[in-house]
Amino acid sequence: MARYTGPMTRKSRRLGVDLVGNDKAFERRPYPPGVHGRGRTKDSEYSQQLREKQKARLSYGVLEKQFRRYYQEADRAPGKTGELLLQILESRLDNVIYRAGLAQTRRQARQLVSHGHFQVNGKKVNIPSFRVTPHDIIDVAPKSLDLHPVVVARETFGEREVPAWLTVRPNRGRILVHQLPTREQITIDVQEQMIVELYSK
Repeated sequence: MARYTGPMTRKSRRLGVDLVGNDKAFERRPYPPGVHGRGRTKDSEYSQQLREKQKARLSYGVLEKQFRRYYQEADRAPGKTGELLLQILESRLDNVIYRAGLAQTRRQARQLVSHGHFQVNGKKVNIPSFRVTPHDIIDVAPKSLDLHPVVVARETFGEREVPAWLTVRPNRGRILVHQLPTREQITIDVQEQMIVELYSK
């Protein structure tokens, strides 16, 4: 699957939110890039909706075509479309590994999954967009337990809060998925209703 490989700090500055997590460059210059970055801009309703969509899409590392498919799936399902969309994004395997604290960023989590370092219910999975379901068990592959990022994650475990819908056993490199997250458990700073309004036009 294709992915965005460009500079994330520039995207973070444009959208006004840290898309990477602990991005020091963004903290130093949290205003939009370019010569007019500190000037005042009057946002239209469309630009606000587009910004929310881009924040969600880039935060989870999803390209436009895939993001639209997720939206269409959420729109067909019963319930609130915006909340279901975020739930779909949160249930991606790379995001679950990031949320569980076994990777420092979603990009790192994506690379670890792509290289076959994780198993789901005992079977190797190397697809970052793989969707977890309630009661899934995710393990670091036995051969990967001494991998540097995994060791660092074990040593720094507890520095980032693990959401209540997951249980993590860092010494074993195991994640237990209790349920899919509710909107209250999804901490991303996105107004999902604006995304629904954008796609509903």
